Amino acid sequence: MSVREWLAVAMFASFILGILSGFPVAWVLGGVAILFTAIAIIVERDLGFFTGVDWSYASLVADRLWDLMDNWVLVALPMFVCMGLLLDRAGIAADLMRNVSRLFGRVRGGLAVTVALIGVVLAASTGIIGASVVLLALLGLPPMLEARYSPTYAAGTVCAVGTLGILIPPSIMLVLMADRLAMSVGDLFLGAMIPGLLLASLYIVFLVAWPALRPEIAPPPEDAEDVDVALVLSVLRDIVPAAALILAVLGSIFFGIATPTEASGVGAFGALCLAAWRGRLGRSVLQDVLRETSLTTGYLFGIFVGASAFALVLRGLGGDELIARGLLGLPFGPNGVVLSILFVTFLLGFFLDWIEITFIVLPLVAPIVVELGFDLVWFTVLFAVCLQTSFLTPPVGFALFYVKGVAPPEIDVRTLYVGILPFVGLQLIGLALIFVWPELATWLPAQAYGSNP
Repeated sequence: MSVREWLAVAMFASFILGILSGFPVAWVLGGVAILFTAIAIIVERDLGFFTGVDWSYASLVADRLWDLMDNWVLVALPMFVCMGLLLDRAGIAADLMRNVSRLFGRVRGGLAVTVALIGVVLAASTGIIGASVVLLALLGLPPMLEARYSPTYAAGTVCAVGTLGILIPPSIMLVLMADRLAMSVGDLFLGAMIPGLLLASLYIVFLVAWPALRPEIAPPPEDAEDVDVALVLSVLRDIVPAAALILAVLGSIFFGIATPTEASGVGAFGALCLAAWRGRLGRSVLQDVLRETSLTTGYLFGIFVGASAFALVLRGLGGDELIARGLLGLPFGPNGVVLSILFVTFLLGFFLDWIEITFIVLPLVAPIVVELGFDLVWFTVLFAVCLQTSFLTPPVGFALFYVKGVAPPEIDVRTLYVGILPFVGLQLIGLALIFVWPELATWLPAQAYGSNP
């Protein structure tokens, strides 16, 4: 390898060490970019080795940031964040949890199934992992533990189901992926719909089957009420408004009525109206939602700035060419290359958050996959499913941290680690199914545009 390529390897290693040190991601990305720009200048000026990177080259970051701030697709981010926070703060999810648990009261493991179903609704309305996991932990863990459910079964359910929001549309991760790869957000939403529901279905099958095989982990309920028409109507009264809002957002995108940016505005306004209709839109709620939306948006755009600088310098040092040569030189064939990328992504998920991997790794490997002749929507959905495991795998599994922060004392770290193991296995099964049958990700986009997958 050339000197500039060794600098690219050192730059990527420094980025990983910086993340593990606990410094904010945006500062690590930007700081490493500045540091290695200076190192590249010294190496070329004083040692005579060509690097191709200097301060004038690094100034191209300003042009990239202009394109970033001029991108209308990214306007959808604060709108979707606001929509999810409004549904959370307005207590709509809490009402759903209370009534749906009554509906499944006589089913062994019914409380866990209820958490899974509410998780799907939250996933399709928030797309914010932290909010979903914390809310499900607060609403679902106490009744499951009170019903003498196994702590590992209960904690694993909450952790895994809460991560569905990163995959099921509208997801802020999918919006960011579409922006990084210059893809249609609607295509990616459609492509992720069936895989997301498939993963949720695998969870629910497991949550019902496991207590059937081991009854002690989820004892039968002692005081479950009978399911009658009044109970069903009560559940529908809570589900229909939220479901209608989700269908309005996703349906307007899928049927070409609105762009994702316009649909995100509809979603935020609809959530505002729904909270007001339920009498939950007080001044404190509105202030809290606006503040959290601003903080989350600022955090994401700060990472955008740092990632733009990092990616520019890494490419200037030949990092993208080095990765392309390494992957294309693997003796595994095209499918083996894709599997190798997913395996490395899975390992990176043990140490890095999805944001870093999406911003840095995905733009580097996606062109290689396209060059090998694979469908970009299919690969991006595979990549997204693989990244979902990063929320559950220790030591940097953020879903585990979220649950531990609000869980009762009997839920310790070991309980969380043991509880998520079956769900990581289910995610890998889902990943394998999508890899073997690409139509799971490509069929719906093809039908929407009247072409063959």
